[in-house]
Amino acid sequence: EKSPRTVDNFLYNYVDSGFYEQTVFHFVEQGYLIAGGGYTSDLQEKQARTPIPCEANNGLSNQRGTVAMARHPDFAHSATSQFFINLVDNPSLDYRPAEDETVNGYCVFGDVTEGMETVDKIAGAAVRDRGDFVKTPREPIVIESISRVK
Repeated sequence: EKSPRTVDNFLYNYVDSGFYEQTVFHFVEQGYLIAGGGYTSDLQEKQARTPIPCEANNGLSNQRGTVAMARHPDFAHSATSQFFINLVDNPSLDYRPAEDETVNGYCVFGDVTEGMETVDKIAGAAVRDRGDFVKTPREPIVIESISRVK
């Protein structure tokens, strides 16, 4: 309810359509976050839908176990399919009022309600730099399926 456009985008445009199936976690930094939702196992970008407005000014904080939308660091309103899970509290990623909207923060829209041990296991994966991708797991960590749970 605090970030309705973001939740609708995540669920209707990506979860319900099966978009995330066979995508990978392409960035893993222990003590920071894991990111996924935009690339295949051979790091080919999937065609995402139109970017959505940033709803980071929703009162939610990037705390351990929260799920937030990734976006281009220079453009607040550029989130599409990619998301990240915070491994620790990351207040530097929170919304801060400013005239420069590039510092608008990253929109938290969910929480890991169970399975944080799996998130922590992903965080412990061996990583390497691969072309333009930094801290990419050496072995692909694939989202095999994703669905809503009511």
